[in-house]
Amino acid sequence: MTSSVATRRLPSLDRFGWLMALYAENHVRLRRLFNTSDLAPGTHISSVGDGLDLRVEVLLQHRYTTELRVSYTMVDPVTGMPDPSAYLRHYHDANQLEATHCYIGRRWQDVLGMYPLPAALISHRLRMNTFLGKWLEYLAERGHGRGTLRLESESSAEILTGA
Repeated sequence: MTSSVATRRLPSLDRFGWLMALYAENHVRLRRLFNTSDLAPGTHISSVGDGLDLRVEVLLQHRYTTELRVSYTMVDPVTGMPDPSAYLRHYHDANQLEATHCYIGRRWQDVLGMYPLPAALISHRLRMNTFLGKWLEYLAERGHGRGTLRLESESSAEILTGA
């Protein structure tokens, strides 16, 4: 008796679905580090003693969304801006974290043009958000998190007082 195994076709994850899943994974990674909805507007510094202090700038804080820039405290000698740097949009209600751009002064329009093909735009966002996921994992491995994050003014005061 020959038995045939019916092969069930699993649904494939299209590139847009993959991107949305990546946004959800990055949300989880960021929440492990810190809760952006609890951060006060302004610049926060995380120092773990490795010489690569992390700068988290809360640019806009809304009820359901936080926009921020994450970078090291290093400055690019040509532009004078923090580098590397990622601009993020955190959708609290949707549990999504999106890297909107990762270039100093450059948005996707500057990289891809005003009317890119949808596939090119999705590919660009996949690369940026894959980079973001790896960077967030690296930051967690180095020890950055809720306990190391201080408002920049608090960090300066601690240095001055020796606290």
